Amino acid sequence: GRMAGQFAKPRSSDSETIDGVTLPSYRGDNVNSFEFTSESREPNPDRLVDGYFHSAATINYMRVVIAEGLADLRQADAWSMDFVKNQRRRDEYERISQRITSAMNFVETCGVHLDPLLRSVDMYTSHEGLHLAYEEAMTCKAANGEYYNLGTHFIWIGDRTRQLDHAHVEYMRGIANPIGVKVGPSTDPAELVALLQRVWPDPASSPGRVTLITRFGVGNVRKLLPPILAAVRAADLPVLWISDPCHGNTTTTSTGHKTRDFDAILREVEECIAVHREAGSHLGGVHFELTGDNVTECTGGPEDLAEADLPLRYNTLCDPRLNYAQSLEMAFKITDALRLSRGLPPLEQVFNAEPVPDETPDAKRRKLSQDLAAAR
Repeated sequence: GRMAGQFAKPRSSDSETIDGVTLPSYRGDNVNSFEFTSESREPNPDRLVDGYFHSAATINYMRVVIAEGLADLRQADAWSMDFVKNQRRRDEYERISQRITSAMNFVETCGVHLDPLLRSVDMYTSHEGLHLAYEEAMTCKAANGEYYNLGTHFIWIGDRTRQLDHAHVEYMRGIANPIGVKVGPSTDPAELVALLQRVWPDPASSPGRVTLITRFGVGNVRKLLPPILAAVRAADLPVLWISDPCHGNTTTTSTGHKTRDFDAILREVEECIAVHREAGSHLGGVHFELTGDNVTECTGGPEDLAEADLPLRYNTLCDPRLNYAQSLEMAFKITDALRLSRGLPPLEQVFNAEPVPDETPDAKRRKLSQDLAAAR
């Protein structure tokens, strides 16, 4: 997840003006403060130490909640649904979770040990490598002679810092971590290939080490992604592909709230799935900004939030996030899009099917196998 280190922010403008007063932009808590005062917007290097402390605290908290069973699929029916107002989606989720937990409880009752993968998860952290002074302090030489950024597992170059002759590319060239590169509307396919060859001189020895994270904006994928796919394939670069449908779909309302529309985010993911499939490629993941809190920062979704609803619980200091209900709905929608791309029916159709009960032993075994497959 993008956590435990994302405390520096790239900004489109060096300054911000409110009521005729112009001050330096807020660049994340690693640099300055969000409060709009001259003192708060002054860069403070002590904040880098604070950022390290909060990153370490976040990782320790993650370890605790995972160890206590947060990701245990046997507890799926206990996960909170309080924020999901859409009754149809709530019912669908509860049917899925009940079948999963019922199947696993039955297996354990029979004395079969469950795969540990169903009880826990391996959590990896990631963030944009923006503040080079901080990232360099986190970089150490390992016993194998390679240099690693120990402040994160996965680190990426942002859309604004991927110039071939700039320091961010040079830093990424020197570390052995898996790395990502943001790919936006301004990305030239030939320049992207040159960048990949610079930071990844021997791709055959580490296929998949570099991930390309596309962020084009809804309606632009079909035009901009195919040339990128063709150039990378022609250069024989075995990258992984991720869609970031959030950053290309950020808008500002008349009241000054930055927001994103649920349907626009979903459509960009669906466009990416389709274009990759048509090109014989594969979309390997998605990058969302979301929270488990019931915020009102993005419009649309199962609660049909409008721009007028944004001030109700608009808590972000930077980018708008999908809330709990929107995130859950997005997961269902993307699952359906992937299933449809493979010729499979949507989840709702699968779990709403009510076959004639067959209580024979063979039928029970078949149902158990199906439920375990769904759990995986």
